[in-house]
Amino acid sequence: MRQVLGLPVIVAALGYFVDIYDLVLFSIVRVPSLKGIGLSGQELIDKGVFLLNMQMAGMLLGGILWGVLGDRKGRLKIMFGSIFIYSVANLANGMANSIEAYAFLRFMAGVGLAGELGAGITLVSEVLHRSIRGYGTMIVATVGVSGAILANFVAKQFDWRTAFVIGGILGLLLLLLRVSVAESGMFKGMESKEVAKGNFLALFTSRDRFGRFMNSILIGLPSWFVVGVLITFSPEFAKALAVQGTVNAGNAVMYCYMGLVAGDLVSGLLSQLLKSRKKVVLLFLLLTVAAVAGYFSATGVTAGSFYLICGLLGFGIGYWAIFVTVAAEQFGTNLRATVATTVPNFVRGMTIPITMLFQSARKVLGLEMGALAVGALCLVIALISLSLLQETFHKDLDYFEEYL
Repeated sequence: MRQVLGLPVIVAALGYFVDIYDLVLFSIVRVPSLKGIGLSGQELIDKGVFLLNMQMAGMLLGGILWGVLGDRKGRLKIMFGSIFIYSVANLANGMANSIEAYAFLRFMAGVGLAGELGAGITLVSEVLHRSIRGYGTMIVATVGVSGAILANFVAKQFDWRTAFVIGGILGLLLLLLRVSVAESGMFKGMESKEVAKGNFLALFTSRDRFGRFMNSILIGLPSWFVVGVLITFSPEFAKALAVQGTVNAGNAVMYCYMGLVAGDLVSGLLSQLLKSRKKVVLLFLLLTVAAVAGYFSATGVTAGSFYLICGLLGFGIGYWAIFVTVAAEQFGTNLRATVATTVPNFVRGMTIPITMLFQSARKVLGLEMGALAVGALCLVIALISLSLLQETFHKDLDYFEEYL
């Protein structure tokens, strides 16, 4: 337990905490911030989707950038660089007065946010013994996703500009704590060897590597369908479902992430108890299916009951820690940071086609049926991809991927 609660795990967990704070803050302050720069009506949805996609596009690009640098320069360096960029972007976001400036800063924040989780999970996976690394990644995710709860609290107590500034300050303060963390021993051992490191294109030059990479991404699709569609646009869905009372996105995000905290904790413990990653991911995907069904069956319920369903959705997608751990465990030390950083950001980046597909589907099928069709597609793809991945619980991570 001293190892599990060591400084690398604590720092990675706090870093992810600030990461999640910023990541969900836009969903919480979407309406007041867009109104604050002069938008209204349908623009609140259309420009909201545009800004969310700009943030996710930044994360997609940043995932590749930080992943490659993580395998070539070290896990700690990308943690420093990523935190600095998204902290500065958040501080500036508090002063944005146009949709163009807002979009650029969301893009830059996305680039910065992309490096945090992958670097933290890679570092924790490499410094802990394989029998306990699941506990370490569980703590990182459980503490991290609770950043959404703080984001909702701050957004209620302060205006949207101050909320962004607070996120930037938290990130800069975290940089001071990073100074005391040591680099991964596996990475240090790799530095002295003649081995290719951080070649992103190598993921596409082998059918086996490409299959592992793509399937690692696709098992995470339901997470960002839930967050990017059902939770972000919960006020619109609540209205369509005739929910009694007012539903706001901030509360929906808070309850969803409270469920995520519980889900990450339970999924992490279950993976250690069952000594399996795949069984736990399968269980939580099935729970997500049930929660999505409950969401669209909530016609006429009270706002409180609707928020409870948002919490159940969060619990269902609470296999995020296991999902990123599986990705890290699929590859050797010389590609691990590249994969562990790109995979969660490619999943986040999939919010772009998911929301675009949702926008198209709702015009043809309506708001509810359009979302159901997109959600069903994401869940089916995730289940198929999970069946194609290997079990990695007992896997020794001290090896290299062989490629030219």
